[in-house]
Amino acid sequence: MQEGTPLARHTKARGRSVFSTPPRTTGKRGSHRAEEERPQATGKITAVVAFGALTAGVGVAAGSSGPQITPLATSTDLAAALVSSAAPQPAHTIQTRHAVEPGLEAAKLMRSEGLYARQHVDQAIKHASDGYADRQAELKRQKDAEDAEKARVAAEEAARKPVVVEAPSKPAVAKATVAKPAEGSFTSGFGSRWGTTHFGVDIANSIGTPILSALDGVVVEAGPASGFGLWVRVQHSDGTITVYGHVNEILVSQGQQVAAGQQIATMGNRGQSTGPHLHFEVWIGGSQKIDPIGWLGERGISL
Repeated sequence: MQEGTPLARHTKARGRSVFSTPPRTTGKRGSHRAEEERPQATGKITAVVAFGALTAGVGVAAGSSGPQITPLATSTDLAAALVSSAAPQPAHTIQTRHAVEPGLEAAKLMRSEGLYARQHVDQAIKHASDGYADRQAELKRQKDAEDAEKARVAAEEAARKPVVVEAPSKPAVAKATVAKPAEGSFTSGFGSRWGTTHFGVDIANSIGTPILSALDGVVVEAGPASGFGLWVRVQHSDGTITVYGHVNEILVSQGQQVAAGQQIATMGNRGQSTGPHLHFEVWIGGSQKIDPIGWLGERGISL
């Protein structure tokens, strides 16, 4: 300050510092100007506060008697925001988190696709099955119709054919109960011959001529025999035994069951023989030798 200049006065008014000096005698203002003499600013002071950062602009409303400072912080919204941001957060805040597991989600997707594909497969199978059943039913109807037509045609043909009366069948030939031992020529009978007894009859024929069992019976011996070369003996139900000697080939075995008229051997020339023939004997009760001519004649067989 210049010497001789009155001291400036310092006062506080409404929280503001105000300096004032008396006017100089020169008529010029001093180095300090009164606050009231400052030119009034025009406009409005605007303060913007965002998340703790404050940007302020100051202005004076036009036509007002003094400067008016209106910070936006005095508004209800901004004040609430400042209080909310400044307030401490609770220790246990409930938070919602969405955890995504790629493997699980892929499995769910594949299962969903599998169910969808299975549904289509089931529908396709059902469609094919229904079609097959319909086809089988149609084929069965066609076959039934064809069978019915064939039966109708067969009935018509049968109706046109003449009726044929069959002659009664002939009764079956009764089974032989007795048979001639062999076919051939009767050459010798039962009795004395050449100083000895001939206990049978001889029927001559060629070697190989069939020899038959006279009655049903069981073969009691078939093989070598003294004087006969080979023989066969058959025992019948009443105990009688028939003897077939000088055979060429034996066709049965001991213990075998034979029937009347069944071939048991072939005619030969073995043993004490003068030519191919059958020597036939009959033993009553298995031991008593009788004339075969009478025995055969009683049963309708003649030699």
